[in-house]
Amino acid sequence: MTRSTTLDPAPLSVRGKLAAAWMSLIYLILYIDYFHLYQPGEIDSIRDGVIFEFAISGALMSVFFVIIAIPGLMVLLSAALPARANRMTNLIVTAVYIPIIVFNVAGTTADFVVYYVLTIGVELAIMAYILRTAATWPRTAAVTR
Repeated sequence: MTRSTTLDPAPLSVRGKLAAAWMSLIYLILYIDYFHLYQPGEIDSIRDGVIFEFAISGALMSVFFVIIAIPGLMVLLSAALPARANRMTNLIVTAVYIPIIVFNVAGTTADFVVYYVLTIGVELAIMAYILRTAATWPRTAAVTR
């Protein structure tokens, strides 16, 4: 006699889905930034005090911190905020963050177009998932007495 079992699909809450999506996004952003350093001339440029076309300064590093801190904070906020605030925060922050993700294509060379199309495409797919998940947050019927 063969016994067959089915895995329990234990549903993940909307909060859990959003937090996981933001965590996936931040990991990708960090790794993509790390692998960016492998491009010819990048390390030399940084040693010369320039990132992209910008002089390395406290202000630039602060901007970079904010760009990285946003998805990191969204992991926490997605898990902790009340549902209504959570939904709105995810919708607004994602809409604002999409252009930041797309900006990464600036200054790419022909050798790295596929890399940037692939990486930005995956990041945008995660952002679309976040938007869809937040926008379709299940509602419950109001209880009246």
